[in-house]
Amino acid sequence: MRITTPQFSDYYLAMYGPLPDEKFPVPPIDLTKLDPSMFRTQVADPTGERPGTIVVNTGERHLYLVQEGGQAMRYGVGIGREGFAWAGTAAVGRKAMWPTWTPPQEMQQRQPETREWANGMPPGLTNPLGARAMYIYQDGRDTLYRLHGTMEVWSIGQAVSSGCVRLLFHDIIDLYGRCPVGTPIVVNA
Repeated sequence: MRITTPQFSDYYLAMYGPLPDEKFPVPPIDLTKLDPSMFRTQVADPTGERPGTIVVNTGERHLYLVQEGGQAMRYGVGIGREGFAWAGTAAVGRKAMWPTWTPPQEMQQRQPETREWANGMPPGLTNPLGARAMYIYQDGRDTLYRLHGTMEVWSIGQAVSSGCVRLLFHDIIDLYGRCPVGTPIVVNA
């Protein structure tokens, strides 16, 4: 019996290849661990929102950045597990490259192991916010929810987070570069 390995186009191998010029060099993504429906790709816009809007469809585990001409950039995402999901209309209130992560008080109570980082976890590949974070604000207030990076490839397409929307490092870096502070966000339940 012969074992075959999946073949990926040079386009996706380059898209998800190593990022050696980052502050913390990012390794390539093992694409065999990611459902191809979660690869970043341009699609016809299914949202009906105006260009420049981020739409998170939690049911299908995709984030769309609506573009001109009826198109959207689609990214695979991991979302909040049962009881931790958030939905609504908001905006990117701030952005950070290689952010410090500070677990909220509620998380520290729920997960005592996070108390080690009560004063902040330094940036790096193992930081839960990853390479970039986009902070979701509603009515001028931080919701404590984020769009952020993850190295946990297995979590993309799953409902496992504490409410935040996680993207592969490569995808959050791409999205971060396309969206200024003030970008509208719609999260559908």
